[in-house]
Amino acid sequence: MLVDVHCHLTDESIRTNLAEVIDDAKKSGVAIVVTSGLGYEDCLKALEISDYKMIFPSLGIMPYELGGYENVLDLIEKNAKKIVAIGEVGLDFHISVKTDRELQRRVFKEFIELSLRLDLPLVVHSRSAGKYALEVLVECGAKDVIMHAFDGSASHSIIGVKNGYFFSIPPSVVRSVQKQKLVSKVPLDNILLESDAPALSPVPGNVNLPSNVRISAEMVSKIKGVPLEKVEEVTTENAMRILRIRA
Repeated sequence: MLVDVHCHLTDESIRTNLAEVIDDAKKSGVAIVVTSGLGYEDCLKALEISDYKMIFPSLGIMPYELGGYENVLDLIEKNAKKIVAIGEVGLDFHISVKTDRELQRRVFKEFIELSLRLDLPLVVHSRSAGKYALEVLVECGAKDVIMHAFDGSASHSIIGVKNGYFFSIPPSVVRSVQKQKLVSKVPLDNILLESDAPALSPVPGNVNLPSNVRISAEMVSKIKGVPLEKVEEVTTENAMRILRIRA
């Protein structure tokens, strides 16, 4: 049994074939998929397609598209008992992003405060901002944190590990030296699996799918030098615990 803690089933490249995508995931051993809404309208779609048997919703917004973020905060408040996490939310300091960094930090802190008040896990986006996102999380006393597709240095990941944070590993780990170093550094007890479908495919340019979390698991097994069954067992237990989902 595998858990995909983060993907985007509402993306058009997946939603048009959702039944087939979910069937393929089941055949690959994926039992639970968490789909993340990005922005108000997309969050509504995430709630709509969640069946609470295999598909569970998290609600968030991209750090570089913060228009109307207050509506997302309100939607999370109103649906707190229907979601398993808040996110993805966070920071994005990539050179292509024009959104003011201080605005990103301020909004990120609002979502962290909401996660603490509602006692919900937080899925964190931190592209080109891993160190800074970790600093904000620690400063705000965040807990139950999932660092999604962390692209910071492996040494910075130890800050998260010391605070009990989890790092979710996408299938792109097979072609990313940075992700491989991350897996090597982070203890298995702090690792989760994600697809981030349709992004971060093991093959550049291909549409990624939740079924590919098995590729993540296999690579973690190889890097850690532990049996695949152990990786499946520990990452699934980690996911079920932080997301508070019962099998």
